Amino acid sequence: MTGAERREQLIQVGRTLFADKGFDGTSVEEIAASAMVSKPVVYEHFGGKEGIYAVVIDREMQRLLSLVTQALSASHARIKLERAALALLQYIEESSEGFRILVRDSHAASGTGTFASLISDIASQVEDVLADEFKERGYDPKLAPMYAQMLVGMTALTGQWWLEVRKPRREEVAAHLVNLSWNGLTGLDFNPALTAATRGLVLSPPTETRTARPGERESKDQEKLRREQEKVREREQRERAKQLERQQRELEKAQEREQRERAKELERQMKEQDKLRREQEKAQEREQRERAKELERLQRERAKGLDRH
Repeated sequence: MTGAERREQLIQVGRTLFADKGFDGTSVEEIAASAMVSKPVVYEHFGGKEGIYAVVIDREMQRLLSLVTQALSASHARIKLERAALALLQYIEESSEGFRILVRDSHAASGTGTFASLISDIASQVEDVLADEFKERGYDPKLAPMYAQMLVGMTALTGQWWLEVRKPRREEVAAHLVNLSWNGLTGLDFNPALTAATRGLVLSPPTETRTARPGERESKDQEKLRREQEKVREREQRERAKQLERQQRELEKAQEREQRERAKELERQMKEQDKLRREQEKAQEREQRERAKELERLQRERAKGLDRH
């Protein structure tokens, strides 16, 4: 095999093992044995099972996202919903191994995100569709993000269930999904069916499944690093804002405490001054009484002296 052919073989072997045993349950030895190569060959191409896993995850996420993006390009909201549900079920049917890897592991070794982040990306696209639909129907478009999470979450969980049972067929499952999400429980159609614009539709998966060349990988890594740095900056800004808000609250509380303390001190000083004033008044009254008594005594003594003369 050429180097590119060997690399592709290792990716396919790894994909099958990851789907069967998961990331942690798969070893480099198993990958090498299944590909009938030595362990150094795996390390030479990917540096270990983490490298293969990252490529597999990236391919599966791009494949699923591509199908859903195609589905959401329809003109009418209901058709978009039908095709989006059908896109997920088509991906599950055609790429069962890939879907098992996405929903079971979402391992940090992927280096490209998780199934939850992929669902979030899809929800953000659905959010735009719902916002337009809400505006036309007079609903608050600010609620679109919440409803997008509901729709995508319901569809994703149904897909996980259908992965194992595979009944009924995918178009029938999609019709029932749309029946619930479009009509609601109180308006369920007894015999739901996809519209003519969606029936029989098979979306085209991405034509290229090659791994990125070094330059492309570097560009993706730089973009990923940029996004992570932006997230870090946003988190830091939120933390700083929270810290400033906390400091402001603490300052306001300290000022309130200080004002209360000043008010108490002022009240205490006024009470002391009032007490001192009353004591001074009492002292003056005592002195006046003492002087009056002394004056009265002197007058009595003078009167006695006059009487003797």
